[in-house]
Amino acid sequence: MQTLYTQQAWFDRLLPQGLPIPSSIFLSGPGGSGKPLIGNVIVAAWLRQGGSVIFMSLQYPDHNFIITALKNMAQLDLADYSDKVAFIELDATLDGMTEPSGNRFKANMVKPQIWDLALERACALVPNEGPGILIFASALNLLLFSPTYGKEILEKMKATMQGEKQYTYLFSASTSAKKEEIAELEALADHLIMTRSEKEPFRLFMQFVRTKGASFLAEEIQVPFPENDLMDTKEVADHSRKRVIPVISKL
Repeated sequence: MQTLYTQQAWFDRLLPQGLPIPSSIFLSGPGGSGKPLIGNVIVAAWLRQGGSVIFMSLQYPDHNFIITALKNMAQLDLADYSDKVAFIELDATLDGMTEPSGNRFKANMVKPQIWDLALERACALVPNEGPGILIFASALNLLLFSPTYGKEILEKMKATMQGEKQYTYLFSASTSAKKEEIAELEALADHLIMTRSEKEPFRLFMQFVRTKGASFLAEEIQVPFPENDLMDTKEVADHSRKRVIPVISKL
């Protein structure tokens, strides 16, 4: 098993032996508490060490937020790694998936039968080198709002997290709703990170709750992200609640 260091002192201090990979990593906390931003720190380290990343960001209207956050948080220009990244865009109006256009395609990830097919297609778009392929799926709680597929897609997520780890899975979900279901995912993750935020001023905190195969410091720390970037995260969370959830709730 390999280990990953982010080269961010505040993060790596909590993991003196590094983050064991391949593995499942779960970021959990209330909506708007900066989970994707912390995930991007891991993403940046992954790309810099020669790996590939699949983005399955369910809450974003487009990928500009990812590009901007990686520049601001980790000083990484995603354009420099264009051959190492692929995007799965959520489209709940599709029956299945679209054909790839460059390094991206759309898929109805609400449907459990599409889950494996979409991940397989995305992984075929990037090389499996260095630390391998990292699959970063954020806002997974959104899929649970489907009255038809919610329970099945939860089981699909659980199976992915506890199965054989050919790849590393970095998942995030909000605990502001579907808290019991999210707790089931928390229990299965190899590495569990909890986040929270405070207002006035807007601050973000994180804490490792569990790691598998390495020691860690369990203290809660304030993450040194600029307040403006944290506010951007809150706006994205608001977008999810107002636009994405109503669509999925009809499926």
